[in-house]
Amino acid sequence: MTTFTKQRLTVSSMVILLLTGLFVLAFLFPYVYLIMTSLKESAEVISSTPTLIPTVFTLENYRTMFDLLPIAKYFGNSFFTAISSTVISVFLGSLAAYGLSRFSSRLGNMFLLLTLGVRMVPLISVAVPMYGIINQLGLYDTKFALILVYTSINIPFVIWMMIGFFDGLPKELDESARVDGCSRLGAFIKIILPISLPGLATTSIFCYMLSWNDFLMALMMTSTSAKTMPVGLSEFLGAYNLDLGPMTAAAVCFSLPVMIFSIMIQKYIVSGMTMGAVKE
Repeated sequence: MTTFTKQRLTVSSMVILLLTGLFVLAFLFPYVYLIMTSLKESAEVISSTPTLIPTVFTLENYRTMFDLLPIAKYFGNSFFTAISSTVISVFLGSLAAYGLSRFSSRLGNMFLLLTLGVRMVPLISVAVPMYGIINQLGLYDTKFALILVYTSINIPFVIWMMIGFFDGLPKELDESARVDGCSRLGAFIKIILPISLPGLATTSIFCYMLSWNDFLMALMMTSTSAKTMPVGLSEFLGAYNLDLGPMTAAAVCFSLPVMIFSIMIQKYIVSGMTMGAVKE
């Protein structure tokens, strides 16, 4: 390789690195500004000349947010409904995907297309019918209603995500497990699911984020008892006042769990995005 070619590669690498850094800064800046704002004094938060770095670092906003709203309750509701709906939808959706992958038929293909059609329907178009059903069942303002709604929304997504992983696994794995005495369900739980861990991790984080960040369904299905954090955050915006400092502090606390969870399972997400599986 000539010196000229090496220089071209070095320049190209530097340009790519520079562009990547700019994109990272562009995406991180709003969140950094949010964190810095949450650490400012009340007067500085609403100042007409905004600054990035606080003049005085303080945790006043984090204390105030608990005085203004029952943040711990909203946080607990969000965490419980998001975790519960994610576990249920991933398990049931994986079972359905496994069945469609191993026992393909014309009826199964029609069901797969139907789930894709359901997934493509805008959420806002089914919000009112879902509200009517939940209200008639007497489940309004309960965490069970949110779990039911989020599970029904996530299952089609789980099916379409996981069927690609199961199609990549050789059927000989199932047959070997059956020979060793496992039932079909036992082979699925003990053999197939552990191998499909990258896919499960990727699917779980997306399902969790949908449930955790949802505002529309939580707004319609709850009023006081089962209210979640996205709806609770909107209460800082009043008709005559704007508690921007405590609101940014609550937003930081609300976003941290998803970020920590994503970092913890990052290696599974990366391998899941590349549709990792066993090779035949």
